[in-house]
Amino acid sequence: MTAPEQRAPKQDRSRITRERLLGASIDLLATQGWAATTVGAVAAAAGVSRGAAQHHFPTREDLITAALVHMIDQRLVSVATVDSELPEPGPERTIAVVRLIVDHYTSDLFKAALQVWTAAASDPALADRVLPLEAAMSREVLKYAAAALERDPADARVRRAIQTTLDLARGLGLADVLSDDSERRDKIIRFWGQTMDDVLDDARKTEPGAHG
Repeated sequence: MTAPEQRAPKQDRSRITRERLLGASIDLLATQGWAATTVGAVAAAAGVSRGAAQHHFPTREDLITAALVHMIDQRLVSVATVDSELPEPGPERTIAVVRLIVDHYTSDLFKAALQVWTAAASDPALADRVLPLEAAMSREVLKYAAAALERDPADARVRRAIQTTLDLARGLGLADVLSDDSERRDKIIRFWGQTMDDVLDDARKTEPGAHG
């Protein structure tokens, strides 16, 4: 048996253990909150020893940061995979993109991330880890939304409209933590989607070459 073949099973076990720890971290953050998401609790929920957990993530901050990166990756994949299901360009597509972003910020993954944000507000060291990750996440969503809307993300009006959507989605995500307001949220999504489409349409009409 060659050396790579000998290592493969161990590498697979290590990857599986890591993924279980990250999944357990996200579940605990979303359902039990920041205080309950300790290395020991995550290890127990993942069905691995505390020593094994600390082998992968020596500190709680390492574990939470890795879980946040994992959450962001999952959220980006979920956003990207529905691109082919969007309506034809027009108001309904704009509404669909707004809905997709809002759904992204009202998911269980967002609820888990929100716990980390709240803790980071009073922990400068954690904030130093979290802020660049969330900024990168926002940039990726902005790029995706602009592409889905077939608009240039470098256009200040397009960028402002999408950034406003992100801020709106975060607010709706926070409201959803407190109570289920899906009916009201749907009305807000349609209103803002239609408004945003008007803004983008006006911007398109003033683009160089728009009139021939």
